[in-house]
Amino acid sequence: MGFVFLTIGMVAFFVGVLLVVGHFYKGDEAELVNWRLTRSPEVEVQNEIDDLRQMVEAQNEMRSRRGAPLLDEARLRAEVQQAEVDRLRRRDPFQAS
Repeated sequence: MGFVFLTIGMVAFFVGVLLVVGHFYKGDEAELVNWRLTRSPEVEVQNEIDDLRQMVEAQNEMRSRRGAPLLDEARLRAEVQQAEVDRLRRRDPFQAS
């Protein structure tokens, strides 16, 4: 039983120390744990653009095999907008917004 109390006491002590250090630390929390971004936001945006382009190219390759018309940005936006309108139309009318 003493081991349980000792363990709980140690955890409480460490949590207390962390709270005190966090309260009196004048810097940013990210500096406290030495946290840095791994990639810049510009690189993240470029990665998203590249991913979207690759997905559209893959879809167009599959569509060309089936003989369906190819997707371009305007058609893709129109399909997404229509899907969103359909989703909102099917929503439960008694559901709180």
